[in-house]
Amino acid sequence: MNRLASKAAIVTGGAVGIGRACVLRMAQEGAKVAIFDVLEAEGHSLAHELSALGHEVAFLNVNVTDEAAMKTAIDEVASRFGGLHIMVNNAGISGTPSPTDQVSEADWDHVQAVNVKGVFFGTKHAIPHLRAAKGGSIINLSSIAGLIGVGNLGPYHASKGAVRLMSKNDAITYAAEGIRVNSIHPAYIWTPMVENHLRATAPDLEAAKKAAGEVHPVGHMGEPDDIAWAVVYLASDEAKFVTGTELVVDGGYTAR
Repeated sequence: MNRLASKAAIVTGGAVGIGRACVLRMAQEGAKVAIFDVLEAEGHSLAHELSALGHEVAFLNVNVTDEAAMKTAIDEVASRFGGLHIMVNNAGISGTPSPTDQVSEADWDHVQAVNVKGVFFGTKHAIPHLRAAKGGSIINLSSIAGLIGVGNLGPYHASKGAVRLMSKNDAITYAAEGIRVNSIHPAYIWTPMVENHLRATAPDLEAAKKAAGEVHPVGHMGEPDDIAWAVVYLASDEAKFVTGTELVVDGGYTAR
């Protein structure tokens, strides 16, 4: 408890899946947390649930592809919480599961807008507030698809590879100001995004879920909480000497 006491955080895509788990764990560890998402019902419900337990949590309906909206919302959170110390750029989509020669320009652009521009806008407009706080932590959700090839997800791979190197560049750029930047690389985590991907690519969801779990040496998929604890660590002062790294949380998937 209280690993993040006196810190204020933003989690994009924070209403469901990995983002929701991050919000829960960060709030439980003492952080004030703002949820950014376009899923209004889910976001309000989570904020209400945690507020009722005594945590300081707010929901803002924000589309991460809209720079003006992102700046306004980040500034509002910093004003409301008395500063900003942690930016978790988690919002992401997988795109259409197609081979590259069948990907449309529209699908390519949409994946890059959410997964890459969303991280760019979050980082760009969080930096002034982290600078004012004399330091902080930016945590970008990449993927094992930012490290290795999985197949049939060209736009997603491109976007997650971009997030990995954006994180390293920004880690170098802002290190002297006490601003740490790291990326997290999950394998298959049982979330709505993974469930929707499996539904789109296999006729039998349960069989597909079992098969996806078995490709991990540990024998099963991860849970959102597995990533949330990694986020808590990178957000906390326990990771004060950790920047520019890629934290792989993948059940051994990339160890082969």
